[in-house]
Amino acid sequence: MSGGKITVGGVIFPVLALGLVAIFAAGERWLDAMPPTLAWAPSLVAAILVIGSVFATLQHAGRIGARVGEPLGTLVLTIAVTIIEVAIMSSMTTHGSDNPTEAREAVFSAIMIVCNGLVGLCLLLGGFRHGEQELHPMGASAYLAVLIALSMLTLILPNYTTSTPGPTLSRAQLGFVSVLSILLYCAFLFIQTVRHRAYFIDARMAAVGHMGAKPTLNQALISLVGLGASLTGVSLLAEHVIPGLEEALKWAGVEEVNPVTGAAVAVLVLMPEGMNSVRAAARNALQTSLNGALGSVVATIGLTVPTVALMSLASGREIVFGLDHRDSAMLMLTLMLSVVSFGAGRTNVLTGLVHLVVFAAYAFFLFAP
Repeated sequence: MSGGKITVGGVIFPVLALGLVAIFAAGERWLDAMPPTLAWAPSLVAAILVIGSVFATLQHAGRIGARVGEPLGTLVLTIAVTIIEVAIMSSMTTHGSDNPTEAREAVFSAIMIVCNGLVGLCLLLGGFRHGEQELHPMGASAYLAVLIALSMLTLILPNYTTSTPGPTLSRAQLGFVSVLSILLYCAFLFIQTVRHRAYFIDARMAAVGHMGAKPTLNQALISLVGLGASLTGVSLLAEHVIPGLEEALKWAGVEEVNPVTGAAVAVLVLMPEGMNSVRAAARNALQTSLNGALGSVVATIGLTVPTVALMSLASGREIVFGLDHRDSAMLMLTLMLSVVSFGAGRTNVLTGLVHLVVFAAYAFFLFAP
């Protein structure tokens, strides 16, 4: 986790994003009066600023994380990523089409992208550069135990309940599963940050010490403001990006738009965490890399699902969490592979390659269902 200088983009993109939010709020009539040939322009500009603000989030959260140290440093970025995803899911639910599977696709996509794509890339890169890499088995076990429980309760169990028709949960069941998700995630945070911190600290990095000067309190406070601006810009511009993305996918002839949209949202919000994880794996800090990667997906389920469930209960809109047979099989394959990959406490190139093969299958079936 780097605590270096904030780049020009780390300052400009959040400011421009907030400025565009103000323009959207004040100039709706002007935007509606734009000629059809330029109707795509506002969404494109919003998408560029959202991506830039996501990378600004990485910089500001990285400086704050360097100030507070590990594992709290990784947790800062994890929570920031979760806030972005919750905001985008809220935007999709409130302003998008009435599609009850939006939350399910985003959560499932996050699991597949992190546990196969991101983890596979980290293990492959680390294996090429360092041969074998070590991790703390108890730390990985904690992540996987929570991930398995949450994913099965939210994405598989709804297919087998009988109180409501289809892969859905009743209001009581939805509330109960949401409470369980929050309690389990809070318990995990207690283990990660208090009771068993040593499980999540990279032994090699702890031995060599932190590289670079620790940011000052003033620098951390400035980054805290920057982080808030970045998150606000991404959250408020999302409602202008998602509709344009859906229209572009329909124009391109994609058969099932919703799964691809969910994957795009997951990629967007996981970019900061993903880049941090890849950099950590490249410098042979695999435990730190997994803290970011697996921590982001555990937070996605533990916090996003209860939030979306609360919005569903408040609005009365139906929400579908149960996966179909194909995606259920992909989820089970991913969870089993993760248990095998991290059980020995050592990884290599082959481990990463297998994860990337499963990710390639997931990506292929997105466009060829």
